[in-house]
Parts: sequence; C-alpha cells; structure tokens
Amino acid sequence: MSQLSLLETPPNRDCSALPWQHVRQYLSLKQQQLLQAEAAQYPFERPTLTAYGKQHAIPRQQVWFADDGCDYLYSGLMICAQPWPHYLLRLRLQLEQEFNQPFNGVLVNHYRDGLDRMGWHSDDEPEMVAGSKVISVSIGAERDFDIRHKQRAEQHRISLASGDMLVMHAAMQQQWQHSLPQRKKLRADRLNLTFRQLIPFYHQR
Repeated sequence: MSQLSLLETPPNRDCSALPWQHVRQYLSLKQQQLLQAEAAQYPFERPTLTAYGKQHAIPRQQVWFADDGCDYLYSGLMICAQPWPHYLLRLRLQLEQEFNQPFNGVLVNHYRDGLDRMGWHSDDEPEMVAGSKVISVSIGAERDFDIRHKQRAEQHRISLASGDMLVMHAAMQQQWQHSLPQRKKLRADRLNLTFRQLIPFYHQR
C-alpha cells in the first residue's frame, strides 16, 4: 500500500466526484441485531475456485439470495439462488424504495475473523444491469475497505463500521477495483450484504 491509500480523499480531489458514497450508521441497532440473528441460519459455503491451475477454497464464507432466474457467475463459479430470508427481504424492499432501483440479488459474505479477506476485483459481471447501483451494507467488526483506480495511481481506504452503507455507482465498477485486506489480530466476525440488480435468466439464454 502507498501512503496515498491511507487517505480518505487525496489532496486537491473533490470528494463529490468519486463514484461512491459512504453512509455511516445507515442500519439501526435493531436492524443489525435482527439480521445478525437471522444470519446464524444462513446456508453459508466456502466454494473452491481454480487459480493458476490450483484449487483454493475462498477465504471467507458466502451465500447468494436472489429471485428465480438470478443465478450468479463470477470467477468461473456459478452460484445458484437461495430463497430470500425474512429480514434480508425487508432490507431489500427498504433499499428499493430509497434508491428507486430493483435489487433482485444479494451476496452475503461472512468474514469469520481478520484472516478472512476479499482480493482485488470489480463487480462488473455481464449479467448485472448496466448503469445499476451496487449497495453494500456492513454488520459486525469494523474493517478497512480499499479502493484503487484501474488506470492511474490513486487509492483510497474507507473504514466500514457496523451499520454502515456504501453506495457504489456504476462508474465505480467501470473505473475502480476494491478489496477487503486481512487484519490478522482481529478476532471478531463481520457480515457484508451486497445488493445487486441482475438481468433475470441471463444464463439460460
């Protein structure tokens, strides 16, 4: 990481021009508690991905909840949609009303401690609706969220606390990558809920 990556906004950079918005404490404490309790029953998995000819289980747990026909393919892995749980569905409806955009799928990542992580990537799979927002909601341990530009040497770090929301506009996926780095001394867990709008039945065409 360069020193620039430790800055919320680089010098002489207009924050309003960045294609994301950090909303602190978007979820109430009650919402966080209900979602955490519900997540104890989620069917989390650690699927295996192939990289450079070797197979590796992903360094976190995940589950994909979505409408019928909204299966999700990334890194060569097809994730079949699970039915929406009660409180996750309620949050989906809240976000749809607030942002005036349908969200027909949510990827729930469970980071069991600071060793679990997410590598550099963009949420730019072809089944995602062009121009749609991606909404990320965090519950549990506070973790750093790193962002880097794909062409120029510009990086940002956002500290996401429990209840925080990150609104990622379409330009973020086109121009930037993001990751969740390890924090080896951290023992607490974190849930991340990433709501997306997919083209239904994209993989059945």
